[in-house]
Amino acid sequence: MGYRVGIDIGGTFTDFALLSGSKVTLHKNLSTPQDRSLGVMTGLERLAEIEGLSLSDFLAQCDAIVHGTTVADNTLIEMNGAITGLITTEGFRDEMEYRRGFKESIWDVRLEPPPQITPRRRRLTVPERILHDGSVYKALDEDAVRACCQRLKKQNVESVAISLIFSFVNSAHEKRVAQIVAEEMPGVHISKSHEVLPRAPEYDRTSTTVVNAYVAPRVTSYLEALVSRVKAAGYPNQLMVMQASGGVMTKEYIEGSPIRVLASGPAGGVIGSAHVGVAKGYPNILCVDMGGTSYDISVVLKGAAPAEAGWNMHHRYLVGVPMVKVETLGAGGGSICHVHNGALQVGPASAGSEPGPICYGRGGQQPTITDALLMLGILSADSDFAGGGFSLSKVGVEAAFQKLADQMGYSAEDAAFDCWRVVNANMSQGVRRITAGKGIDPKDMVMLAYGGNGPAFAAVQAEDLGIERVLVPKASPTFSALGTLVADPRIDEERSYVAPADDLDIEKLKSLWSDLGARAEKYFTDANFQADQVTAHYQVNMRYPGQNWALTFDLQENKGLRDLSFVDAALGAKAIEAFNERHTAEYGHVREGEVPEITGVRLATSVATASPVVTKGFAAPKAKPKVAKTRRANLGHGYQQTDIFLGRDLVPGDEISGPAIIEESFTTIVVYPGWKLNVDDAGDYEMTRVQPQS
Repeated sequence: MGYRVGIDIGGTFTDFALLSGSKVTLHKNLSTPQDRSLGVMTGLERLAEIEGLSLSDFLAQCDAIVHGTTVADNTLIEMNGAITGLITTEGFRDEMEYRRGFKESIWDVRLEPPPQITPRRRRLTVPERILHDGSVYKALDEDAVRACCQRLKKQNVESVAISLIFSFVNSAHEKRVAQIVAEEMPGVHISKSHEVLPRAPEYDRTSTTVVNAYVAPRVTSYLEALVSRVKAAGYPNQLMVMQASGGVMTKEYIEGSPIRVLASGPAGGVIGSAHVGVAKGYPNILCVDMGGTSYDISVVLKGAAPAEAGWNMHHRYLVGVPMVKVETLGAGGGSICHVHNGALQVGPASAGSEPGPICYGRGGQQPTITDALLMLGILSADSDFAGGGFSLSKVGVEAAFQKLADQMGYSAEDAAFDCWRVVNANMSQGVRRITAGKGIDPKDMVMLAYGGNGPAFAAVQAEDLGIERVLVPKASPTFSALGTLVADPRIDEERSYVAPADDLDIEKLKSLWSDLGARAEKYFTDANFQADQVTAHYQVNMRYPGQNWALTFDLQENKGLRDLSFVDAALGAKAIEAFNERHTAEYGHVREGEVPEITGVRLATSVATASPVVTKGFAAPKAKPKVAKTRRANLGHGYQQTDIFLGRDLVPGDEISGPAIIEESFTTIVVYPGWKLNVDDAGDYEMTRVQPQS
C-alpha cells in the first residue's frame, strides 16, 4: 500500500496529513500567497524527507494526493478577487441588488448591503429572451454583446459572469455570448450560469455565477500551477480536490465550476469530525476550526454532515451549489486587532502569512490574535512554533498593543486580554447563530476543536455555550487535511425540471438522469474508477405550489449508473409519498388535497474509499504527567504561574487539571480553570468540565 497525502491550504498555513498504513504524520508550513502551490511543494518535500526519500520517489509511491483550500473563502472574506463583470438579459441588470429583498438583520436600519462584486457600471444587459419552454422569443443581439465587451475591457475586467434568463432550459444564447466574449476579451475568465448552476430561480443562479466568476481566476490559476508542479516532480496520478459538498473529485472536474471548492477546506474538517465523532461514540458534534485567517463552525447530527443545496449564504452572497453547512467568520490567529469608533474590534482583515503577525518577525506591523496569545503567555517565544519551523519573537509586540491601549486608556496587557475576550465573544456568538438557526441547543453537543488555534480557545468557548465535553484529536492541527482522506470521490449535480408530481414526463426524467449519469461516469472513469464501483442516489427537489423552498431527498439508490428501471409510471406516486414524509419531518404537517411539484432532478454519485482508522476508550491506567516547565500566563483569571506540558511526553491515561497549557508540535491546547484533560487510548485529548455551570 502506498502513501496517501491530505492537504489543506489556508490563508496562513498549509497543512499536511500523511497516511501510511495506520501511521499518520503531520506537518505545517507557511502558505505562500504569491503562489500557493509553492507552499504545497515545500511541504511535500518535507514529508519526503521525513520518510527518507527523494521527492520524486516519494510522489511515485503516492496512491493519492487530496487537498482542500480556503483560497475561495479568503478571497470573499478579504474581498480581493478578480475584477468581475456581468452580462445578463435586458431588464435584469439589478438582480444582484434586489437579493429577493433579503437582509441578514431586518431590524438594523443602518445595515449596509454586502460589498459589490459587480458594481452597476460592470453589470450590462443584452437584448435576448428565451421562454420557460426553451423557445426563442427574442433573438440574441450579437452587436450588443460586443459593445458590452468593449465597455468591460475599458474597466479592466478580468472575469465575466454570463447569466441569461432560462439558459438552464436552452443554453444556446449563453454559449454564443461566451464565444463572443472569448473573441473580444481574450484571456478573460468566463463563467456560464448553465454550467455553474443549471436551475431556477434567476437570483440564485446569477448570484452563484457571479461569485464563481469572482473567485475562479485565483482558484484555477492555483490548481493549474499545483498540478504542473506535482506532475513535473514525479506524481503519476490525478490530483483530487476537496469540494464543498464533502466529496473529492479531479481538478479537471473542478475547473468547470470552481465555486465548488468554496469552503472545501472547512468541509474536510467536518467530514473528518463526523468520522471521528461516530468512532468515539459521539454522533452529535459541534465542529469548530480556528486557523490563521478564519473560524469555521459546523454541526454534525447523528453522525452525518449532509450537503445542502439552495439558500447557502456565504460571506453574505448566495451560493446555490451543494455545500456542507459551514459558517465562516473572519476570526483567526492572524486577525488584526484595531480600534474603530472607540471600540476594540478583531478582524475580519487578516495579516495572513505575508507579512503575518508581528511575532512572526516577517515585517508585520499590526497586532493580531497570535500576538495577543504571546502577550498573554498562552504562546511563548521560548518554544518551537509550527513544528519547529520558526520561533516567535516579542520584538514590537508590546509596543503595538500599547498603541491600542493608549486609545482605550489602559495597559498593553489589558489590551491584549481584551482582544482575546472580543475574538472569543465573536466566535461564541457565531456558534449561537448557527445552532439557533437549526433549533439546536449547544449544551446537547460535544465540541470537537481543531485547526492551529482552535484548541487554544475551545474550553473557554464551551464554557460560554454550556458545553461539558471537548474533543481535541491528536491530529487537530491539520485535521481538515486529514479529513480530505476520509472523504469519498463524489459528484453531485442537478437539472431543472418543473412539473406536478402526478403528471410527469417519464421519458424526460430518464433523459435528464441519463445525461447526469453519463457525465458522472466520464469523470469517474478519468479518475480510474469503474462505473460498477459508483453508488448513485437519484434524487428530486419537490415543494408545494407557491412555496419558495424545495426539499431534496432520495427516490432510489443504485450500484452503478445505468439502471433506470425505477423511472416508471409509479414514480410520481412514490415521490409524493416520500415528499409528504419528509415535509412532515421538516415542518410538522402536510397540505391535504394539494399535489406537490417537482422542481428539479439530482444525481449524487460516490465511490467508497478506505478511511483512517480511529479508536476510542480509556483503558490505560490514569497517571499525572510530569510538568515540563511553568510560565506566567493569563487564562482569563489574571496572570499566574501556569504548568506547561509537552504533547510528545503525554501518553494514554495521563490526566491534567486546569489551569494548564499543552504545547503540541503544531498547536497549543489550553486547559482552562475548572476543566480537566484526559488522554485516551488513541492518544487523543478529551476535556471535561469539572465545575458545575453557574
